[in-house]
Amino acid sequence: MRGVLNKLASLTPEERERGVIGVSAGNHAQALAWGAAVEGLDALVVMWRSASSAKIAATRGYGATVDLGATGPGDAFDRLQQLLEETGRTLVHPFDDPLVQAGQGTVALELLEDAPAVETIVVPAGGGGLVAGIAAAAAADGRRIVAVEPELSTAVHQALATGRSVPVTPTSIADGLSGPFCGENALAILQRYEVESVLVSEREIEDAFRFLYTRAKLACEPAGAVGVAAILAGKVSGSVAAVVSGGNVAPEIASAILASR
Repeated sequence: MRGVLNKLASLTPEERERGVIGVSAGNHAQALAWGAAVEGLDALVVMWRSASSAKIAATRGYGATVDLGATGPGDAFDRLQQLLEETGRTLVHPFDDPLVQAGQGTVALELLEDAPAVETIVVPAGGGGLVAGIAAAAAADGRRIVAVEPELSTAVHQALATGRSVPVTPTSIADGLSGPFCGENALAILQRYEVESVLVSEREIEDAFRFLYTRAKLACEPAGAVGVAAILAGKVSGSVAAVVSGGNVAPEIASAILASR
């Protein structure tokens, strides 16, 4: 909600009057629904039919209207564009708006207040907005930033490898990282600050999820566990801080992961 609130604070009276719109697998959706309710704005959120039913219900519970016209993350942005043209609403992009990224970057400011000696920050990445904001806030101060993604959802990894945003088809259990592409603004920041990319397997994500639940007592979702997964798998080492972002997991998924070994 940090990025959402920063964006909403910038809106003109005319933009507020038109209402807001976003697209999301569920975490940005809930943040936008909640932020719009706090600001007294009408919110429409594009999700997709296969999205988590718990995340859809929570988004509606915060007061937003949910559009399920898209079949998956690949065509959700096409549906978003269609509704933007039809409604004239103000877009609050989930990962490629500089103001949203700046709001997300406050995570790094608070982290470094608490742990100023940290040298490396590992960040879950989907479309790249959170890690771009953190890089802008912390990499200029000499910190190493590592974007961590599932092997089955590689928008940022592919963009950094090719030097341009390319479409991907995310299928990971970490559905909160289902960005079908890396944002252009986000990619420019990641390149500028030489952000590194690391991939983790589904098994490593599940192991980290269980570790966080049983040892750190954090009820996160699989997407929030990917940074810790990279550390536990020995893919990132040294003086490291992990961002654990996302606590929206269906009970049946959480229980299945916790019960498995």
